[in-house]
Amino acid sequence: MSKAEYFPMPGNSKLPFSEAVRVGDTLYLAGAMGFDMSTMTLVPGGVEAETRKALENIAGTLARHGSSLDHVVKATVFLADMSEWETMNAVYATYFTKNLPARSAFGGVALARGGRVEIECIATVA
Repeated sequence: MSKAEYFPMPGNSKLPFSEAVRVGDTLYLAGAMGFDMSTMTLVPGGVEAETRKALENIAGTLARHGSSLDHVVKATVFLADMSEWETMNAVYATYFTKNLPARSAFGGVALARGGRVEIECIATVA
């Protein structure tokens, strides 16, 4: 059985969760939102800008832990309003062009700090 490695949020050790957990060659990421990580504030521009920033945050987390967007095998998207699915999806499709992860999407949920989108991923480690 593989031992789990827990990686706290960089620069934000007060948050009660890890940014990622690695078990063997699998990396489990916490949900990422459209936060500017230096200020922990949402980027302006609504679901489109927040989706872009969330995916950039995910790419950064993956890179820090030996993976990339090309190694994401499962993604779960949470939307505050499912009517924004098409806008989110248009941005999402520009980040996943080679290997398309399995994906679920849920709408109508209240997200932290008034966010419009949150994305969590499972990836393999290269």
